[in-house]
Amino acid sequence: MISSDLSHRRLCFGAIVLLCIFAFTACDYEVPITSSPTRKVQEQLVGDWTSADGKEQMKVRRLDESVYIVYYDGDLFRAYHSDVAETPFVSVQDLNANSRKYAYVFWKLSDNGKTLSLRNVTDKVVPTGIKDSATIVALLKQNARNRDLLSEEIEFQKEK
Repeated sequence: MISSDLSHRRLCFGAIVLLCIFAFTACDYEVPITSSPTRKVQEQLVGDWTSADGKEQMKVRRLDESVYIVYYDGDLFRAYHSDVAETPFVSVQDLNANSRKYAYVFWKLSDNGKTLSLRNVTDKVVPTGIKDSATIVALLKQNARNRDLLSEEIEFQKEK
């Protein structure tokens, strides 16, 4: 019985990890949150990051003064700050896909700059069919305290 419980826990943990990875790389929105960056690159975000379980690697590089290039799980993304109502979001565009769609990601950096937490905006609250940034911004403001706004958290540790 103990073996069955352990197997079930491992399966559940694996499913949660896969859902988190899928959530980060799922780019389904037609437009970015904001049409242009709301602030410049934050140098503390630039570097190599590893997931808390050590299985996922992410490299964040500065493209220019306001845009990041992110290498994650074999894919390239373009990202920039799209802060809304003093909340730190980034618009993340999939550069590998022909459609070049976006994901909306909430981020939080620890005070020491060594831990980065990421959570995707869910399509439960912000539907993917919206085609204008103003509506996206309004929904984010309106749902700022809605606990269904964001997916499960993915945590990364800074390597260098």
